Amino acid sequence: MQQSRDGHITTARNPERRPIGSLRLTDRVPFIACWSMETTVQPEVTMRRGRLAYLNERPWDRDSDGILWRRSPSIPGKGKPQYGKVHFLRQRRAMQALLCQVCGRPASKDATDSGLLWLLSEDPDDISTWPADLVTGHPPVCLSCAWVSVQACPHLRKQYAAVRVRRFGLSGVHGVLYRPSHPVPVPHDVGGLDFGDRRMPWVQAAQLMMRLEDFRLVDLEAEYRAHGQGC
Repeated sequence: MQQSRDGHITTARNPERRPIGSLRLTDRVPFIACWSMETTVQPEVTMRRGRLAYLNERPWDRDSDGILWRRSPSIPGKGKPQYGKVHFLRQRRAMQALLCQVCGRPASKDATDSGLLWLLSEDPDDISTWPADLVTGHPPVCLSCAWVSVQACPHLRKQYAAVRVRRFGLSGVHGVLYRPSHPVPVPHDVGGLDFGDRRMPWVQAAQLMMRLEDFRLVDLEAEYRAHGQGC
């Protein structure tokens, strides 16, 4: 398996030790889901050095590429789970370290020769309808969590495609695109930008995006029946 840019496959020293902020699968709260107490007012924006900036910007507001990120406190378990909202920081961490989006453990723990497992919302019966450039904001998932998810999540119960991916790479970000204006920049669009896009200095990023390049459709139920019940 291969991953480009700064993402990498990690192996936990202690497989029973969960990352900070992760929850037991039986809690039914995905690792990347927000909790009601994890809310904050986004700081005021300005223009500085020819790019979008925060008035009270801190060093950790930007990543190593200089991309500005939305702020989000991380206090999982506080308040009520908000299943429809993705926590910016944990999504980013899961993408970079290839953690399962549900349990927070390395998704590589049950990878096969066909690669890591992803769940997509595409039509599994007609792959010709899938986009030619397959880019997703969903982190990978381990087999046992995938099986629980397609039964518990109303969206996935309607339709899902399980794919094993051999070659993939972090491709860009999804967020709010601003444009220069006086006295302050104004929101212009919401969407994804590839790394290297000339508009990147004007985005307030919320999620990392992954490009899936070498993948095949798999039978999730068959895999789970054969291997997943012991995970």
